[in-house]
Amino acid sequence: MRVELLRGTPEPEELVCRCARGDYSNQWVGSDRPFEAVMDSVEGETIDEKKETLLEHLFRSGHFGPFEHPTATFAVEGVSRSCMAQLTRHRHASFDVQSLRYTEVTGDPRELFCFPPSLSDQEIVSREGVSEVSLSADEREALAEELYESSIEAYERLIDAGVPKEDARMVLPLGTMVNLTFTMNARSLMHLLDMRLKGDAQWEVRELSNGVLDECKEWMPRTFERYEDNHPNKLTP
Repeated sequence: MRVELLRGTPEPEELVCRCARGDYSNQWVGSDRPFEAVMDSVEGETIDEKKETLLEHLFRSGHFGPFEHPTATFAVEGVSRSCMAQLTRHRHASFDVQSLRYTEVTGDPRELFCFPPSLSDQEIVSREGVSEVSLSADEREALAEELYESSIEAYERLIDAGVPKEDARMVLPLGTMVNLTFTMNARSLMHLLDMRLKGDAQWEVRELSNGVLDECKEWMPRTFERYEDNHPNKLTP
């Protein structure tokens, strides 16, 4: 799996602060007014200290509305259709997903399909606890690989027989890997991370969320480093 921040709102934390000052002041916060003037009454010796003060106040008071203004677009490579379904349940986002109506699934099953760690781990731990397994790791992996190879063979035979890709894809399993892009605002990203970094979240969406968090800390360092130290956050007053 690979997660990359394609593009984010420039100076996102400045935007959050500018919008928040519009809530607490009767002064104009438009772009023709210098940011230093907008932040003049905020506590701090430097503009960076003032930003820290205001962002901390927003988090502490549960005032997350201003975090809805900066948006970020991510590219994700190699997630299962199962993981994709979990991600797209977050409705405050825009998605584009690799279409299996128009792209063909070909290649090595090891690269085309998801092999969960529970297939190779000696001890299996899930949200239900530690599981006793009657198949060895080698047997589990072999069973999954056999099924994947059978499904890709059936898919390719249907394509060769003239069946449209949009119909042939029905024989592909939930473990089929796809690429996608999505866009969210910063507040919705924090909600996504609250839900999907939990210890009982599915391992693959946790991996995706950790990748998103790493990229967010580069994009909005004050916001998401504080988020990481304190999550889950209460995203409403």
